[in-house]
Amino acid sequence: MNVRFLFVLFLLVLTNLSVSSVFSQSLTPKYSNEFLNIGVGARALGMGGTQVGSVRDVTASYWNPAALTSIQHKYEFSLMHAEYFAGIAQYDYLGFTTPVGNQNQVAVSLIRFGVDDIPDTRFLYDANGALNYNNIQFFNAADYALLLSFAREVSDKIKLGANAKIIHRNVGKFAQAWGFGLDLGGIYRSKQLTFGLTLRDITTTYNAWTHDADQVRDIYAQTNNEIPVNTVELTLPRAIAGLAYDWKIGSQFTMVTAVDLETTFDGPRNTLVSTEVLSIDPRFGLELGFKKLAYVRAGMSNFQYIKDFDGSESLNFLPSAGLGIVISDRFQIDYALADLGDVSESPYSHIFSIKVSLEKLGPDFRKFKGWER
Repeated sequence: MNVRFLFVLFLLVLTNLSVSSVFSQSLTPKYSNEFLNIGVGARALGMGGTQVGSVRDVTASYWNPAALTSIQHKYEFSLMHAEYFAGIAQYDYLGFTTPVGNQNQVAVSLIRFGVDDIPDTRFLYDANGALNYNNIQFFNAADYALLLSFAREVSDKIKLGANAKIIHRNVGKFAQAWGFGLDLGGIYRSKQLTFGLTLRDITTTYNAWTHDADQVRDIYAQTNNEIPVNTVELTLPRAIAGLAYDWKIGSQFTMVTAVDLETTFDGPRNTLVSTEVLSIDPRFGLELGFKKLAYVRAGMSNFQYIKDFDGSESLNFLPSAGLGIVISDRFQIDYALADLGDVSESPYSHIFSIKVSLEKLGPDFRKFKGWER
């Protein structure tokens, strides 16, 4: 496959995303399927989400599917659990990947973000007007995403990948939505330098909502709220470019420095760079390793201008940090401490993830090289 053709194809897709998004800004919500922008893997979240160029494990199916070909085991699993807003919201991720031949890699990932056991107090008072707590029912509000990923090595330097996303969102028995979207990923690897590009929701992701209006019609009428109707929610495309560099410090230490630039095309946002056409949100990450057995990580993300009471503005960002321990060739534990920006009494979230790798591949298994660190 011609390398120039691949690069031209990526540029044409990116241009198409920008143009189509500009025309649809006034017709679509700015924020949709936001649970898919949180990120997966404690390593990634400890580095501020700078993974488009630096990811090297099964979580690549989320960050950049092209990097799945970097995996050096026949089977790799990852599991993550996190709690947000003082434990109110639960966030879980499960991923699996395996090679298909010596050039291809496939992966499947499942993401859930939900709030469980929400009380439904519509029937708190019985027909006689008496208060009866036994009438309280409970429901869940949860978002699910299934990612089916494919990656292929084109040469020693170029890797490509794609995701098909199936999305399901539900609010108890009151409303639910189904959606579908596509992502593209690319990697250009040259010695210690890696350039990555992820194009998310390239065709615009559609969520079709259906509402059971009979469940809430009486309550909404009493409170003068608009009765919900079936709708289609759109998630506009975005592009994330990443640059990562692998350093060797002596014979025992390694270091990875990474920067990601996330670009949205739905008009101005509160980001470091914001225009009427696009907004750019940078992220910075660092990982220091010792003998490939222990890692210390740090990151900065979500740069925003915060207006103070006196009218002045200050630049704010979210810091993060993390640790990684390789227990054996098969087992690794990662931890991250992420700041949600003081939105609750407990702004910091403790995030754990586990990675299991089975049956290490031989040095000659891959047709193409280029992933050595």
